[in-house]
Amino acid sequence: MDAHTLHDSTARRAAADGVRTVSSVCCYCGTGCGVRVDALGDRVIAIHGDETHPSNRGRLCSKGLQLADTVRGDAARILKAQRRPGKNAARVDVPLDQALDIAAGRLADIIRRDGPDAIGFYLSGQLLTEDYSVFNKLARALAGTNNVDTNSRLCMSSAVAGYKQTLGADAPPACYDDLELADTVFIAGANVAYAHPVLFRRLEAARQARPHMRVIVADPRRTDTAAAADLHLPILPGTDVALFHAMLRVMTAESLIDRGYIERHTEGYAALERRIADFTPEAAQDICGVPAADIVQAARWFARSPATLSLYTMGLNQSSSGTAKNAALIHLHLATGQIGKPGAGPFSLTGQPNAMGGREAGGMATLLPGHRDPGNAADRAEVAALWGVDSLPATPGLPAVEMFDAVLEGRVKALWIVATNPAQSMPDQARVRAALEKAEFVIVQDAYAGTETLAYADLVLPAATWPEKDGTTTNSERRISRVRAAIAPPGDARPDWRLAADVATRLARRIAPGKARLFSYAGESEVFAEHARTTAGRDLDYSALDYAVLERDGPQQWPYPPDQPDRPGGDAAARARLYVDGRFATPNGRARFLDVPHTPVAEPVSPDFPLRLTTGRLRDHWHTMARTALSPALTRHVEEPWLSMHPADMAAAGLAEGALAHIASRRGQLHMPVRADDGLQPGQAFMPMHWGSAFIAGDGVNALSNPARDPVSRQPELKHSAIAVRPADLAWQAAGWIGGDAAALRRDLAPWLRRFPYAAILPTALGGGGVRIVLAAAHAPDIDVLDALCAALALEQPHACYDDPHRGIVRRIALRDGRPAAFLLAGDTRIVDTVSAWADGGAAPASAAQLLMGRTAPVARARTVCVCHGVTDRAIHAGIAAGLDADGLRRTLRCGTGCGSCGPEVARMVARAHVALGA
Repeated sequence: MDAHTLHDSTARRAAADGVRTVSSVCCYCGTGCGVRVDALGDRVIAIHGDETHPSNRGRLCSKGLQLADTVRGDAARILKAQRRPGKNAARVDVPLDQALDIAAGRLADIIRRDGPDAIGFYLSGQLLTEDYSVFNKLARALAGTNNVDTNSRLCMSSAVAGYKQTLGADAPPACYDDLELADTVFIAGANVAYAHPVLFRRLEAARQARPHMRVIVADPRRTDTAAAADLHLPILPGTDVALFHAMLRVMTAESLIDRGYIERHTEGYAALERRIADFTPEAAQDICGVPAADIVQAARWFARSPATLSLYTMGLNQSSSGTAKNAALIHLHLATGQIGKPGAGPFSLTGQPNAMGGREAGGMATLLPGHRDPGNAADRAEVAALWGVDSLPATPGLPAVEMFDAVLEGRVKALWIVATNPAQSMPDQARVRAALEKAEFVIVQDAYAGTETLAYADLVLPAATWPEKDGTTTNSERRISRVRAAIAPPGDARPDWRLAADVATRLARRIAPGKARLFSYAGESEVFAEHARTTAGRDLDYSALDYAVLERDGPQQWPYPPDQPDRPGGDAAARARLYVDGRFATPNGRARFLDVPHTPVAEPVSPDFPLRLTTGRLRDHWHTMARTALSPALTRHVEEPWLSMHPADMAAAGLAEGALAHIASRRGQLHMPVRADDGLQPGQAFMPMHWGSAFIAGDGVNALSNPARDPVSRQPELKHSAIAVRPADLAWQAAGWIGGDAAALRRDLAPWLRRFPYAAILPTALGGGGVRIVLAAAHAPDIDVLDALCAALALEQPHACYDDPHRGIVRRIALRDGRPAAFLLAGDTRIVDTVSAWADGGAAPASAAQLLMGRTAPVARARTVCVCHGVTDRAIHAGIAAGLDADGLRRTLRCGTGCGSCGPEVARMVARAHVALGA
């Protein structure tokens, strides 16, 4: 039975049970995986990979597989509009129509008083293309400002600038099929195994099928991706341009470049060749920290390969020289002719589900729809005509960081923030939060009730989210897919484009009555049709695409122009790759080499701040965890934030494994546990990007991060900050847990995050779900504080208790059906793993009293390695002890057979066991 027949059979059985199945697209990374959503009534009951979708062919990562857990209509969601009657007043629920009137009225007042540029719109790569289109039109054609930017500025704007400067257009030239066709894959600044796991699985399968394939990874850390490489180049953060220049110099010196291709299809190589003359492998070794011989090897593999594919993401983009890094990597492809053919090309992998669609719709201050430029009068006139208005504003808009700076300086009075969380994700959080405090009027339009930015909202608009919305997204390979609603939005939530259109209609009546007609859309298909017309005649032309085509033929790559009346879009195979004919999207058709210098990081280390901090993703979490924190399964692999350091740096700082550290940069500070990681180079540190003040004390990791910006893309340097680390000197510590709904418990316990130097309130799968609370202070708190903490955890009358509150010791356990329902271990947390193991289904102790007095043997709690099948490290170690190798573990325990993301970790566990056995 083939995949289509199997799905049809399953769908028929489901329909008989009242379950409906809807085809849609995953809402996480830019891979754009197709999903089948099973819904019953107003509930999503299961998620499956769509075998017919070309992006993933049925595969999903751990996050996609757990999406059903995140579809909620309860405390996790914003279900009603809210307004703040006064600046310091608590928000109250209001009818949605009233909230829309308030939004329009306040925006109109500010525009009349201070002008259109006193308004700023801050959007998100998680919006659908239709959402972007309406907001962009609202900002520019109605409000009259170019102050519309997006959190894609934080992740993809350097890739945009790099493509435009070299190839002429923001258009990734490769496709996912190239993963199977490449002979060499060069991965730079990307942990694909974590950030794009479905693509990494595809790469793994390609290497098995084609053993000659080589993989090179340039990354400061030995990530799962780097560990799987044939050659790892552990560069110092920020030195990518020097590495790429040195590789190009080797190619030039050894006659490995394609002079014929350079002469026929490019310009500017002579100036670049002079630039790279100083970047010998030995000179680059001193700059990058990579052995010269490895640089030579990488250059030879790249240039001699019949087909070389590059994959890159935030390691290149999130930098004060991000555009130069992107351009320098693209140079390697242009110089060797490794572009426009199967298995080859510079391929920027998108971080958000629709960052590409947002760029196409012009949803950034530096873009207009259809890859146009707001600084170009002809481009403005074209879009104005398409939208049916006289003109568009010419004043340059403010990119993300500059927009918040302008709020702090009083130039921007009102912010409309949509589907993003800048009070966690922006760099230099102290400055961002000061701007939000100062803003005269802040609208936050979101679906989730737990984000940090909501604290600053004067007006909250309840938004629909996946899978409650219809529209389109564009993935990393330029493939447009239909997003379909499987259930209705809960409460008063509405699709983002509809909220924007409703406010726009009201705003137009106040400031430009004739423009109210601009937002009278019948539905999403009409919005998409209007947007598609803006691409006509452009490099991305998909003006022949509409919902009917996507329904009939499935997801389609652009360009999709009306080439032939009987075959709009032309041949699908011909659209898979760009620049096949060597003609680029520049005025003269030639790609450009740029004379880019290597620029050191904006903030070098110093004696006061001697460590280089990088940040990145975890395997099972995404962005600021507004969605992934709702799935208990996704919290099991990593349960608490931490700072990774090289063991030598930990020893020098006097820090033991798990100890609390004080971490400081020039902008902020926080406390966090540390852990040793010999995959880091000495002098470097790493911290996951996900935890902010909704989960931990302080302003989160971005309290530390650097707002220095790239001069072209205006993208901030989130990947490098200079920090200092020392012991935290927080002698009193507490750990507790309470079972229940994590979203509601986090809301109720949130005040405790502000009462201690270190505090964490973390969703957990422990005991079936709930939250963990971890606290630390220099001294034991007063008795009334401990009593209040016990009350917050429903431990006023515990079943087992051992208290000495004058010494700050409180040990309490409440039981339900013979297992812990809540516990608190304060002042002495040595038995936390033992109690946690009991709560998590382990054997009960012979005596709870003896346990609390520390008179029982400690029990280690198992840690989940495979999220998809709930396989723990304990089960894997037992399998290894029984003689199973990695394949045997997959067969018996099923670890690695779901999304496959745990495969590298399982392989490492097997390898370490074999080394220990040999020793």
